[in-house]
Amino acid sequence: MPVSKFSVPEKYRYMNGFNSYNETEAIERALPIGANSPQKAPYGLYNEKLSGTAFTAARHENQQTWLYRILPAAAHSPFEPHEPSTYNTNPESGKLHQIPNQLRWDPFDLDETVDWVHGLHLVAGAGDPTMKQGIGTFIYAAGKSMDLNTAFYSADGDFLIVPQHGTLDIRTELGYLLVRPNEICVVPRGIRYQVSLPEGPVRGYILELYQGHFSLPELGPIGSNCLANARDFQAPVASFTEDHSGSTTHTLLSKFNGRLFAARQTHTPFDVVAWHGTYYPYKYDLGRFNTIGSISFDHPDPSIFTVLSAQSDHPGTAIADFVIFPPRWLVAEDTFRPPWYHRNTMSEFMGLIHGDYDAKSGGGFKPAGASLHNVMSAHGPDSETHLKASTAELKPMKVGQGSMAFMFESCLMVGVTEWGLKKCAKVQENYNAESWEPLKVHFKRPETLKNEKNGTDGKKPDLGAWVGES
Repeated sequence: MPVSKFSVPEKYRYMNGFNSYNETEAIERALPIGANSPQKAPYGLYNEKLSGTAFTAARHENQQTWLYRILPAAAHSPFEPHEPSTYNTNPESGKLHQIPNQLRWDPFDLDETVDWVHGLHLVAGAGDPTMKQGIGTFIYAAGKSMDLNTAFYSADGDFLIVPQHGTLDIRTELGYLLVRPNEICVVPRGIRYQVSLPEGPVRGYILELYQGHFSLPELGPIGSNCLANARDFQAPVASFTEDHSGSTTHTLLSKFNGRLFAARQTHTPFDVVAWHGTYYPYKYDLGRFNTIGSISFDHPDPSIFTVLSAQSDHPGTAIADFVIFPPRWLVAEDTFRPPWYHRNTMSEFMGLIHGDYDAKSGGGFKPAGASLHNVMSAHGPDSETHLKASTAELKPMKVGQGSMAFMFESCLMVGVTEWGLKKCAKVQENYNAESWEPLKVHFKRPETLKNEKNGTDGKKPDLGAWVGES
């Protein structure tokens, strides 16, 4: 069965489907029939609309959800700056290092002293959340559950969360998600949530999308199925708490243009009794990805491994693609089977959840580590992988067993933060020296050209012996 084997069992119920119109109620008949905003909502609830797109966005892009809650989200004190001298995840252009070097990081450290909110570290980014343009790439590492009376949201963008170590028990306004390594989840902009750590410290990766939302990639001639199938995405069912006596103070934290703000309220933010719509958090098991590949020759473009995509205004060019490299069979004949050497107009940030990545056998790319090959920075298999792949017997073989690598790919030139380049102290200074500088010259001039100057004497060399034709 194509599902991941998790050490932590699932404990929640979900609704299935990607970008589906869902409705769910924790109490029967809490959803109004027909109307969205009746004069009096059932059970004395408040009607509230949550808009993830402009009202007039095209129907196929429009994302809105109606919430029926005990008190509206607006019922809190004014926000005030919180930890202004220390908390800043804004990719301010003046503090980003746009460099062409290939970069690779050793595994990032766990940090058992902080919670989810304070465990976010911006590694690289591009654009400006105030203009709703660009992306941010984060490492998260935390060892404490968030306070039970605290909730957090990002006004800057959608969080695509990729756990590498530890389990996230995420309580959102719309219900619960249990997210384990080899699963991903997306928490859209503005949705309030709280992260608990039932199995101890956690670590992983986040791609924050400042513009638009993720969608499934078009399948074109592949047809109607394959890659990430819509039915395998899971959304939470409604769940709520009654805590409105006024005796408990709850803190609401907002990441707003990279800065942290705090407001106080005397009621729980997790009081949505029912909801319906298309704007909600969701998760996906990467083990369910239906991988395709060549069954004749050549290595296809890695776009065939795209799970989610956020398109720019130019169709086919993504602000962000989430791509995985799962276990798969290689059967291509007379083919160099690993990913080829490459220079790309896109930037490529890679991470490793577990196992070994088949294109890097030198040992420097490890779980919880990362690499960045920026716009037009040359990259490809290391010298050891090239040698093995060039001389291997080309029989059907399965690669990536027990492994899951991924890539955040973007059309943007990303800059690296000071934390990512220096403060984290994880950049491998010998990345090039280990990977590509050892590559050897294998070129041999044909015998007929050995004593000639590039064949300029007018003689036509017989190339059959060295290009495989006569």
